[in-house]
Amino acid sequence: MVFEAKERLTDEEVGHGLKLVTRDGLATQAMVTLTGGIFLVAFALQLGASNTVIGLLAAIPPLAELLQMPAIYVVDRVRNRRLVVVTASLAARLCWIPIILIPFFLSPGQGIVVLVASIALYASFSAVSHCGWNSWMRDLIPQDRLGAFFSHRLTLSTAIALVVSLVAGFFIDWWDITLPDLAAYGYSILFFLGLVAGLFGITLLARTPEPRMTVEGDEDGLLSAIRKPFADLNFRNLIIFLGSWNFAVNLAAPFFTVYMLQRIGLDVSIVVVLGVLSQIMNIIFYRSWGSVSDRFSNKSVLAVSGPLFMLAIFAWMFVTLPDVYVLTYPLLILIHILMGISLAGVSLASGNISLKMAPQGQATSYLAASTFANSVAAGVAPILGGLFVDFFAERELIWTLIWKDPVQELVFVTLDIQQWEFFFLFAFILGLYSLHRLAMVQEEGEAKEQEVVDELIAGVRRDMRNFSPAGGLRDLVKFPFSAIRSQRKKSGQEPAEEGTEKEETPTPSSSRRP
Repeated sequence: MVFEAKERLTDEEVGHGLKLVTRDGLATQAMVTLTGGIFLVAFALQLGASNTVIGLLAAIPPLAELLQMPAIYVVDRVRNRRLVVVTASLAARLCWIPIILIPFFLSPGQGIVVLVASIALYASFSAVSHCGWNSWMRDLIPQDRLGAFFSHRLTLSTAIALVVSLVAGFFIDWWDITLPDLAAYGYSILFFLGLVAGLFGITLLARTPEPRMTVEGDEDGLLSAIRKPFADLNFRNLIIFLGSWNFAVNLAAPFFTVYMLQRIGLDVSIVVVLGVLSQIMNIIFYRSWGSVSDRFSNKSVLAVSGPLFMLAIFAWMFVTLPDVYVLTYPLLILIHILMGISLAGVSLASGNISLKMAPQGQATSYLAASTFANSVAAGVAPILGGLFVDFFAERELIWTLIWKDPVQELVFVTLDIQQWEFFFLFAFILGLYSLHRLAMVQEEGEAKEQEVVDELIAGVRRDMRNFSPAGGLRDLVKFPFSAIRSQRKKSGQEPAEEGTEKEETPTPSSSRRP
């Protein structure tokens, strides 16, 4: 049978499988970059979508992940995760065909309805795929290499996203200038190319070997599988942390693009360039965060990268005071640098900590329970944001400092919070609470924050030495593919006979598969 699972995989089969999963990650990342994020929001705005619709589009994918719970039943009954993943992924990606055709056949109002409906179907089928994929990867990837593997895969995926997003961003700006009356058609071209990349990724997954599922003999069915993760105190603490964290992040993150496009008035290409800056920082720090997570723990990574990301969200409140001013652009650059560094650690560790703490034989139900909490939190937050954005549009909080002397009076506006800035403030406060919940999670290998920072800085310094003159320039040309492979061989993390790559999505959610 084409999708037959094997009782035990050889080292060669595992190595080959990891390379295929990595390549699928590259194809999937290309699809996600072209069909999501900045381009999906910009397309919706082009159709005339309201803030509520923008929030709904951000909420649908995480809410659809709730289908992972009944998907446990499907996976456990079929007992062939590769078959489930390939079938569900194919159905999901074909849902982009109606979206591609919107500008050709539908009015903007009709297009918004079809866009929302198609994204809902895409996310629903994807959720079923994610359930099987998470369990599959839990059994395929050696546990002592999770950090190195995912950091490698994320590094390569981010490099692809960097190039694709830059080219696509400048293409959209060129299209708007050349054919301003046909602006929506430019997005259809991007979505079509994304669909092609996604279908290619499915062919790679179909060839990836699968170890046979191991299921505990005392399973009583779906309800029993769902209850077990919540009865595990330590895993329940992890679920509470991930849920509160995802609520905080998704209360603000969906509106970053809207904020830059509408409030600040940036071009799409400038927004893309700022996103690329974050992705460059991702690439620089993924390997270092992976090394830290393997040496210490995923919790240690989150304890450092989490507060850094919250600091970046807090800084968004000072981008306008209340309009664009001299520090607006420097702040945007600094924020995207901080977000790039911190998200590299958060996206890597938040996914790996669930994989690591899920017991052997129960990975499907444990990971689905974690996804359930993440999905509710990440889905409700942007909906609330979209519903309340107009309420806060009529409110403003101003904090000023006044200096008076006999000659003059000086007024300094130190803080001016309007509309989206309220969500940034709420997200920051909730993020601090989620970091408090992280302290209650126990994971083997925990380290003090200072040790993690020292190891992270040392790792970045080692990587930066590769870019020194002479030999470093050679590595720069090879980066990120050959350089990463050669560094892994030198460090002994990658056996020579395995070839190269390791695996990937997100979120949130990276998350991890889109």
